[in-house]
Amino acid sequence: MKKVVTFGLIIVLAIMGLGSSSLYSKASRTSSDYSDFIRGVDISMLAQIEELGGKYYQNGVQKDAIKILADNGANYVRLRLWVNPYDSNGNSYGGGHNDYATTLALAKRAKAAGMKVLIDFHLSDYWADPGTQSKPKAWKDLSYSSLKTTLYNYMKTTMTNFKNAGCTPDMVQIGNETSSGILWDDGLVGSGNDDFTKLGELLNSAITGVRDVVGSSTKIILHLDNGGSYSLYTWWFGSLLESQPNLDFDIVGLTYYPMWHGTLDELQYNMNNIVNTYNKDVCVVETAYGWTTADGDGLGSSFNETDATNAGYPATVQGQIDFMDDLESVILNVPDNRGLGFFYWEPEWTPVDGAYWGTEAGKAYINDDGILSNPWDNLTLFDFNGNALDSIKILNAPTKNTVTNPSFELNGVTNTPTGWNVWLGTGADTSTVKTEWGGYSEDYKLSFWDDSNYTCSIYQTISGLENGTYSLSAWIMSSGGQSKCQIYAKNYGGTEKIGAVPTSDIGWMRVTIDNIQVTNGKCEIGLYTIANANNWVNIDQIIFRKK
Repeated sequence: MKKVVTFGLIIVLAIMGLGSSSLYSKASRTSSDYSDFIRGVDISMLAQIEELGGKYYQNGVQKDAIKILADNGANYVRLRLWVNPYDSNGNSYGGGHNDYATTLALAKRAKAAGMKVLIDFHLSDYWADPGTQSKPKAWKDLSYSSLKTTLYNYMKTTMTNFKNAGCTPDMVQIGNETSSGILWDDGLVGSGNDDFTKLGELLNSAITGVRDVVGSSTKIILHLDNGGSYSLYTWWFGSLLESQPNLDFDIVGLTYYPMWHGTLDELQYNMNNIVNTYNKDVCVVETAYGWTTADGDGLGSSFNETDATNAGYPATVQGQIDFMDDLESVILNVPDNRGLGFFYWEPEWTPVDGAYWGTEAGKAYINDDGILSNPWDNLTLFDFNGNALDSIKILNAPTKNTVTNPSFELNGVTNTPTGWNVWLGTGADTSTVKTEWGGYSEDYKLSFWDDSNYTCSIYQTISGLENGTYSLSAWIMSSGGQSKCQIYAKNYGGTEKIGAVPTSDIGWMRVTIDNIQVTNGKCEIGLYTIANANNWVNIDQIIFRKK
């Protein structure tokens, strides 16, 4: 049984209640049907898998993996890029051998399939992550000044090459999981070093190289690991922007795996804070979950029973679906539509002999005596034989929010918000319920308040629903003190469900009702309170959508 994920205890910084949407521009994602929600896949291993004989199937029919992914809704690919992933004898380090030619070929295939492209510049000859950010071999002995110039020229030349090849990236990452910096030791941070001067200058050189070729048309991402860690992101971006306050990037990318990087509540809190504090869009650029704990190649796996227990989802295809649905809901609940979407990491990395994280040359390069293997084969969207799993449907666009006027933006200040019915009980009058400035998302929110004891509700009946399982969520602030204050769902073909509203008078919190089994094509949703004088509650961004 899947552990229920609750978001009711997320307490968001008080500033989130101050109508901050007027302080920054709108997010890139604007479509009300979520068609522009990123459902990306990192398929950097694909070329090597295919070279070694890997094949892919859906419903028993062999197809190009990229076509299968695109046909099931993927609209973006993410591709890592290494500077020179070969030894002096021309032997590949493996792990996809993602040099420019390999990455360009994959990018062209993705573009031809109608997908956009994110290039993940590792700024290294091999894997770059918080544990290692090694300079490319050819850059190793450069002075710091020469390193900045070389980095600028590398980014400019590479972007020019992509552009001239008719494959301009839609987004680029400057470094991969850079919580410890880039291009060690010059760009090293952490481990007692809180001076971001050189890291900021290096990032600025790389960004300038991109901008000088494509301007602002390609969005720039800075990417950290451990997406549930508020303290990491606050330290890193706070320090970076103190050093480089005008650094020209667009998006904060996060790695988030539920077995390793905290709870979804913590991820939500962190992403919301990034949006409100740093005025940046957010995107989960690495995520995945296991469909089994079996080991496809028998050489070891990154995902096991302990991981499944820690994550709270079963290691099954349905567990993958449930996790990704919950992650999608978290991203959709980022304020002002600034949660752009996700990239599923290496969904195609099936256990093909030799398609490993490295080669003997790669092991020698990083002085690693570990076993060469595919540690990811049970976190894919294909089974061990390359057959698409049912979980591949997570790449479909999110189901639409069915609520009319969910963020109370249609009327400005009013006592009769479009789409909503207002019920005034004992002690309430027409001024008790109103929309006003200060929303969680965008400008307005709806508020209940009176200077005498009162009872009231707002509600709407949503008709024409496809029968199935739905969830209801709303962002709420409340003074507390009411004898009853709750969101609810009823008249859907089952027993009324309620979500009690806890006190939170300093910040927004998310209240959720899950597993609403609609069987009659409709549902009434609402907020109801029996309150004492001067008790108040605010509500905003109400989402009712099919899982």
